[in-house]
Amino acid sequence: MAESIKIEIFKKKDAEDFSKSLADPASRLETGGAAAMCAALSASLLARAAALTEQSGGEGERLAYIVRNAEILRGYMVHLIDEDVRCRGPLRRALKEGDAQKIDAASESAVSICAEIVNMMSSCLELAAELAELCPGSALHYVKECAELAMAAVRSAMSYILNMSAASADETYRFVIRRENELTLQRQEEISTRILAAERK
Repeated sequence: MAESIKIEIFKKKDAEDFSKSLADPASRLETGGAAAMCAALSASLLARAAALTEQSGGEGERLAYIVRNAEILRGYMVHLIDEDVRCRGPLRRALKEGDAQKIDAASESAVSICAEIVNMMSSCLELAAELAELCPGSALHYVKECAELAMAAVRSAMSYILNMSAASADETYRFVIRRENELTLQRQEEISTRILAAERK
């Protein structure tokens, strides 16, 4: 009889089960899943602030664009929770085989979802910065909280990326990954600081 394979869908778990899975060292859920969930919450607050802006009488092409893309971001980040589990499959297999060359190659693909979270949170922050100029004062705190959660998602995802790259035998790869993430973080922090400095109208 063939061995049955249990496939867990982490994005469908409730908050209790998700957090328990993340706390379990035997779980396939990893930092990327946690960062994706944090990023989804960031996008949710962005979507909430955008909806409140519409409800307060805000209109225009840019606001409609923010409303639409905040929801797209939220859904995409939820989708990435399980994609992070899948992207580390080759690394799990390489570790079982114990082939150093395969492990090194698989380690690069194992951080692909974390890298995507970092990239997409740049878009989230840019939308939040724009919305901070459009939203009513009563919704501004959601935009600021969106920025805080976006940066938390970015920093945790970057931490995982840098930890994985540190194990690579390729010195150039290690340097490039570290420098790229430093520059990205600097740009994102500048946008976040601008959002957090915004004042109620």
